[in-house]
Amino acid sequence: MSRRMHSFIRSKIMPENFNKKLRPVLYNSWEATLFDVKCNEQIELAKSAKELGCELFVVDDGWFGERNSDSAGLGDWYVNKNKFPQGLKPLIDEVKALGMNFGIWVEPEMVNPDSNLYRNHPEWVYRFNNRECTTARNQLVLNMTLKEVQEYVYGVLDELLSNNDINFIKWDMNRPFSEAGAINLKDRRSIWIKHTEAVFDIVRRLREKHPNVHFEACASGGGRVDLGSIRYFDQYWTSDNTDAFDRLKIQESYSLIYPTLAMRAWVTDCPNFLTNRTIPLKFRFHCAMMGTLGIGGNINKWTDEEKRIARDLVEEYKKIRHIVQFGDIHRLTSIEKEEIHSVQYVLGDESVVFTFYQGKTIQNLSLKLS
Repeated sequence: MSRRMHSFIRSKIMPENFNKKLRPVLYNSWEATLFDVKCNEQIELAKSAKELGCELFVVDDGWFGERNSDSAGLGDWYVNKNKFPQGLKPLIDEVKALGMNFGIWVEPEMVNPDSNLYRNHPEWVYRFNNRECTTARNQLVLNMTLKEVQEYVYGVLDELLSNNDINFIKWDMNRPFSEAGAINLKDRRSIWIKHTEAVFDIVRRLREKHPNVHFEACASGGGRVDLGSIRYFDQYWTSDNTDAFDRLKIQESYSLIYPTLAMRAWVTDCPNFLTNRTIPLKFRFHCAMMGTLGIGGNINKWTDEEKRIARDLVEEYKKIRHIVQFGDIHRLTSIEKEEIHSVQYVLGDESVVFTFYQGKTIQNLSLKLS
């Protein structure tokens, strides 16, 4: 069932301009810099990512508005001139000169109360007239059912893509709705459908005008993984939980329906920020190599040995990624029932098998790739 489903999704549902293209090895700046994004430091980070074999450099949160923490700036999608005095172009030019593509993070459906957008348009958020608006992560949700909000979001993203040589958009959505009031709607229950339709329509329009831009859907992790969104997004950020041991279960569950080609999987630092678990770097890499490989760790702090391991495994991944991304998946064992977890990918007469030993303690974890 899974193999038939994967083939069907790749050939019939996924966007046609990217459903047959290999996914590049990605580096994301988040863990290295958090909100402290500066042009020259990002250039140096890009050089380090290139040395590891990365092909796509993505600047995460912190590049726009007055965005120095998660408490301000969301909604103000203009380049922060203190961080990028000459705009994004110097960074993009350096990334391109290194032979990598350039990507950027956005969260277009959200707004901080401390932002120019909210100060100018407080009526643009979901609300009820008789209740206070509740923030989460210091942000509110824009009322995407309003035509003026849709045109604003489309306009700022179109301007961003038109004025900069951007190849990749990480479209994030980090909070659920609380006061889910679209008081402009006659049938207020239709908010859920109309919000989603508005997001999809904006992405569709952007894709039509910018056909070479790759879009990733992220919603507090994998909250937007479904057969509707995969018509518009080329891949998913599967989960905010990047603990490699947990990801084995997450990735197995994802694979029941969705193809590997649409699953981005990162190598991040340890101890893991969610589980506080420490897992060997090779194990983390091999787990992420079962998807479309990305690196999200602070490589500025990696040792020479860690960088050597990373270079070797990125090079190895490039040799097998066509099998992993486009091959038929065979779950040889169940992660829930057996100590040995094995997954095989088959493409024509080529095959790759990942085998993980799940010991009772994390120190016993090991992996063999054949």
